[in-house]
Amino acid sequence: MVKNKKLTMEEFLEQRKQVLASWKTGKDYHLDFEESIPFLKSIPEEKNFALKLEKAKKQNARKLVQPRAGVPVLNKHIELLQYLQNAGADFLPSTIDSYTRQNRYLEADNGIKESMMNDRALLNGFPCVNYGVSGCMQVYEAVDVPLQARHGTPDARLLSEIIHAAGWTSNEGGAISYNLPYAKSVSLEDSIR
Repeated sequence: MVKNKKLTMEEFLEQRKQVLASWKTGKDYHLDFEESIPFLKSIPEEKNFALKLEKAKKQNARKLVQPRAGVPVLNKHIELLQYLQNAGADFLPSTIDSYTRQNRYLEADNGIKESMMNDRALLNGFPCVNYGVSGCMQVYEAVDVPLQARHGTPDARLLSEIIHAAGWTSNEGGAISYNLPYAKSVSLEDSIR
């Protein structure tokens, strides 16, 4: 049964502990709220997705540009995003690969290794959970515009923890709008919870 009821802090922290334990990158020390929250608050305005949108709206600015992109190898992903930034993109995407969207991190790990070995992308996006906070922070530090994770993940809790702790200020995806068309084996109740 779907309920519109806020978790207690105790329930949230217990679930969070389980989520962080679900893959090796969930153990990153950057995922400590005492460190990640002040870091997020210190992100400069020009790298904050919401603030950049709000400023453009207030100024009745031109339409802002955000292409779609994501490749599996970290340095190639950074090169791609720098290219898009230099070409004039206002926001940078990191389209998340299919395995990560289904929380299948071991298969994403294999896809990264095979992509490196074959020198070509063998995943259909960027497996940010596998790179963890440190890898995602390298992406953040390499660009000068806001980053957004673009995914269709019915359970994006670990993905969200990692990207936000790394300074990415937007997370596109949702329990209803993405669960219904992309995750037929996950109940709406489970996705919302």
